[in-house]
Formats: sequence, C-alpha cells, structure tokens
Amino acid sequence: MRHKFRRFTQISVAAGAAMLAGVPAIPQNASPPIARYTMDAGTLSGMAAMGQGGGGVGAAMSMLRGGGAQQAHELILRLGSSRSATGSPDADHFMPEGARLGTSVPLETPRRPEGRVPSETGPAELPRGRLLLFWGCGERAGAGQPVVIDFAKLARGEVPPGLYAEGLNLPEDWRVTVENSTTYGDWPNAQTTRRLEGNSSLLGAHRVVSNYAPEISFNLAQDFMPALHPQGRELGSGAISMSWNAPPTATGYYAWAIGAGGGNQDMVWWTSSSTRQFGGAMSDWVSPSAARRYVEAGTLMAPSKTECTIPAEAREAAGEMMMTNLYAYGPQVDFAYPPRPDDARTPWRPEWIARVRYRSHSMMIPGMPMMGGMDFGDGDEQAAPVHGVGEQA
Repeated sequence: MRHKFRRFTQISVAAGAAMLAGVPAIPQNASPPIARYTMDAGTLSGMAAMGQGGGGVGAAMSMLRGGGAQQAHELILRLGSSRSATGSPDADHFMPEGARLGTSVPLETPRRPEGRVPSETGPAELPRGRLLLFWGCGERAGAGQPVVIDFAKLARGEVPPGLYAEGLNLPEDWRVTVENSTTYGDWPNAQTTRRLEGNSSLLGAHRVVSNYAPEISFNLAQDFMPALHPQGRELGSGAISMSWNAPPTATGYYAWAIGAGGGNQDMVWWTSSSTRQFGGAMSDWVSPSAARRYVEAGTLMAPSKTECTIPAEAREAAGEMMMTNLYAYGPQVDFAYPPRPDDARTPWRPEWIARVRYRSHSMMIPGMPMMGGMDFGDGDEQAAPVHGVGEQA
C-alpha cells in the first residue's frame, strides 16, 4: 500500500509541476524590479501537522491515541535578484520576536550542478495499473465517471482526449526560482534546523538583508490563518460527508483524495472540483484574484461553502485508505519600494517587490477511527470533530 501511494504521489507531483514560472506582470510604464521576494505562510492541522513544528513521532502517537495533533505552521521564503553577490551569496530574513525563530533565518543559495548528470542506461520499465478519476461533491458520481487512465499508455504519451476541462485560463502568476534569478536564496534549508512552533506569529517588522539585493523591509498586520477542523460521517450510501469550520479570511476551498483500490493496482483520485481539474496550482498557494476565477469556474468551492460529500463510487473504488486533503486559500499582502504610483502614466522603477500569501491545510483518512479525533459513525451517527489543533493561528 505504501509503495503504491508513493508511486502515485510521484506521478501526481510531476503532473502538477507544470506551472507558469516567470517574472511578475509589470505595467507598461514600469521596469522589472531588482529583487523579488515571496513568503508562503501555511497553517497545518490533522495529519498534515505531523512532522512540522511540534509534530514528529510525539504528534503521531498523540493522534493514534485520539488526542489529535498540535497545530503546526509552515513558512517558505524565496529571494531572487538580478544582481550577482559581492563574494559568496549571503542573505538573512530578520524576524519579529513572535516568530520564535531567533533573530533571523539564513536564506541559502543552492549550488548549481556542475557538468552533465549521467543518464540511466537500459530500458525503463513501464508503470503498471490504472488511474480512476472522480470529481464533484455529491453522494453519487456524475455521468462519465470515472475516467480511466492506463499508466503504461500514459507513460507512452497516450493521453485520453478531453481529459481536462477546457475554457479555464489559469491566472497569471509569478514565482522566484533559481532559473529566473541571477542570485537566489531560500528557507527552509540545510543551514538551520529551527522550525516554526504552533504559536508562532508573523505579526510585526520583517527585514531581508543580503549582499546581492537591495534591503527589503515591511510590516505584517496579517497573521497565519486559523486551522481547519474537518468533521465527517459515513452515509448509508457509502459516501463520505465532510464539513468544516470557515476561517474568516478564506477565499475558496479545495478538497482532493487518493486511494488504492483492490488487487489490480488501481489508484483512485477524487477532487471537489465540479469539472475535471486535477493537480496543478491547487496544491500551491492561490492568490485571492486567482481564487475568484477558480470559484467562478467551479474548480474551487466558494468561501461560503463548508461541506462536500465524496461520492460513494469513489469511496468504494478507493477502499479504506483514502487520504483526503482540504485546503482553505487565504489573503495576499503585497509590498514594493518605491510604492507603485497611483497614476499608471507615471514611470515606476521598483527596487524590490514582495508578496506574502496564506493558506490553511488539513489532512485525514476518512473511516480510520481515532485518527486525529475523527471517527466516522454508521448511517446518521454524528462524527467527532478533529481536536487538538488549536482554535486559531
């Protein structure tokens, strides 16, 4: 079972990696910034909190005893500059005291690979098995489900026609990468083992100092999002009814689940999207403007929606081990120096731009008793909520 999940995860991650990775969209009377900086701040609960912050073995044992997992946080920092470093690249993000990460965290510049990487020899074995795709909230799967994909055919480039719904233009995005930066640094990295705690806070002054970019400084008044607390119960039809709390800053929700069915090497993938939208940006941080477009397209659930039912057919095909993820996408805060002029006709020459995005993420296995406090009953029996992850970030 573990190997099948690992294999499927590798396939899904590779499939979802095709994202736009360029520079930000700049108005006509503006020039590209010298430096770009991104902070992605996440709140984790349920099984997603294991191994983060106060997680690890202790959190896992607590969950198995029915005590839930402590709330955890994640933070991903990326700095990209069009300048070369003066000497060896060196950069630090100076944090507010409430972050509980010390005075600063180092942004490490990865070493670029030298020479050619030797390629593997010999024919590669084609993957075996099938992928069954389900989508949409409801007790019963919609017409035309599941879409069945043979892994061996997919590896040969034989993609079924009409696999993905057409007409949804992915919102433009920008990200900081090694490839689109002259000099690059990120955190977490191998230089420090410090982790965010469940009560860490981002509120206050932030300052990024390096020897390859202008100094970046801003104040955050938006903290981590509250944790998600999913609840659920198994219906008489075999479907799984899920409900959750509504973080006040949520801009949209997305749920997805994977499972391994039977002994024929089938994998099952279900999403809450009303159309066939799988992977891609949904496992990332989604801006409010992008979330609005996804909600209109039916890819995301609206921020007013707090329940969704996994169809009985998807649950039956996936078996008992159906790993389910729920995302609540949140706000975005943007900074720039000098600030963008109010008059679009005024030339803008930013030294740096920075973006902070937020989301909340919970993970669970429906039907597994005493896992994170979730215990699905029979029929109309009320399920117990996830406990022990904190009421808010």
